[in-house]
Amino acid sequence: MNFTQNKKIRQVTEKTMVVGIDVGSEKHYFRAFDWRGIELTKKPFCFGNSI
Repeated sequence: MNFTQNKKIRQVTEKTMVVGIDVGSEKHYFRAFDWRGIELTKKPFCFGNSI
């Protein structure tokens, strides 16, 4: 995929959810934001690396 940064930014619309993930060796955390950068989660969710 050969996208410029502007093309990538234009792909984010009001239907887009942005998820940030912090990957760890045993526990991972994620937070969700809407397309404007407003938090959809109050605190990070934790999930394990057991599979």
